Amino acid sequence: MEFRHLGRSGLVVSEIAYGNWLTHGSQVEEEAALACVRAALDVGITTFDTADVYAETRAEAVLGRALKGERREGLEVLTKVFWPTGPGRNDRGLGRKHIMESIDGSLRRLQTDYVDLYQAHRYDPSTPLEETMEAFADVVRAGKALYIGVSEWTAQQIREAHALARELRIPLVSSQPQYSMLWRVIEAEVVPTCEELGIGQIVWSPIAQGVLTGKYAPGAPLPAGSRATDDKGGANFVSRWLRDDVLERVQRLRPLADQAGLSPAQLAVAWVLQNANVSAAIIGASRPEQVGENAKAAGVRLEADLLRAVDEVLDPVVERDPARTAETAPKGRP
Repeated sequence: MEFRHLGRSGLVVSEIAYGNWLTHGSQVEEEAALACVRAALDVGITTFDTADVYAETRAEAVLGRALKGERREGLEVLTKVFWPTGPGRNDRGLGRKHIMESIDGSLRRLQTDYVDLYQAHRYDPSTPLEETMEAFADVVRAGKALYIGVSEWTAQQIREAHALARELRIPLVSSQPQYSMLWRVIEAEVVPTCEELGIGQIVWSPIAQGVLTGKYAPGAPLPAGSRATDDKGGANFVSRWLRDDVLERVQRLRPLADQAGLSPAQLAVAWVLQNANVSAAIIGASRPEQVGENAKAAGVRLEADLLRAVDEVLDPVVERDPARTAETAPKGRP
């Protein structure tokens, strides 16, 4: 495993992070989920990403049980707040009440005294940004989180939050956006802004929810048991890419992966890690062997000719428009 600093902060994370959005407490039984976490630890992954909303809070609880007994100082545990976690009007958003109650719930489920990174899962237009950042500052000062991050915020939102964080003297160090060979929206505005501010990217869906593995063939039935046939979020997300023009292009990546000595999935993960502003790529898994295979992308350096060849193959189907926000992006909620 290779490691990188999270932006210009002092926090070091594993290049490959393990995430449990659609798996723990939902798609995967607990025994298999525990085995996947064990596999992640075995290959040197130290960074684990979750959120209070995943599987209606069950994912945090599963991860807490999976990591119990591990040396806490050797792990980076990341979680998020924003989406509804209960029926009440204040069980959602980035208001002070929800943030202060949610961090306590997350710590209880994760069986830890603190998280290394507490992230705003989306921007909350109904709450003053000042209120949100002041609540995050209190979370940090209480020792319940060491660093603060955001997920799927625009460049301008990140800039405004960073300015407030500096005033409040708390470390806003990360952005967690969707990023893959097919979805490059962050390159236009978010990445340059974050490079300027010293913020690192922890990217989700580097293999486009399985599309970049090449297992979906144009004109062929969907593989049984795949994310595209799952009703817990995967099907809506993957449908954005299940077009013959996209799938045909993805199939043409296989010789390039072979050339690099990688599987298509490893190529996809290695590709996002070539971006210097990316600190970590989040992988998920339903089987332990998937963790080991995808983790082999750590430390891979792709030649410039190969990167150009990838662009030539995919350019007609790549999404680059920064006007496509989280609301118009391929459906999903990691």
